[in-house]
Amino acid sequence: MTIFPPDPNLTALRLELGRLRGERGWTYDELARRTGLARRTLIEIEQGRTIGSLKTWHALAHALDVSIDHLLGALCDGHTPPGGTAD
Repeated sequence: MTIFPPDPNLTALRLELGRLRGERGWTYDELARRTGLARRTLIEIEQGRTIGSLKTWHALAHALDVSIDHLLGALCDGHTPPGGTAD
């Protein structure tokens, strides 16, 4: 019997990105400047039109000064992450 992992919570991931950007008071232009990513890419990620590559999320984590595991940890919102324990 194959047990599939739960779906990643992409909504939580994009909301966390928006929260972190907003917390810093950064516009899309400012985040684009700090990451080297296109403004359009950032908007499309936050609006859920694209997911972005691992390289994109790595650049975002560095620009936002958070660990990549903090940022991508939002993917497990709503379920117990691997290696975690249920409360």
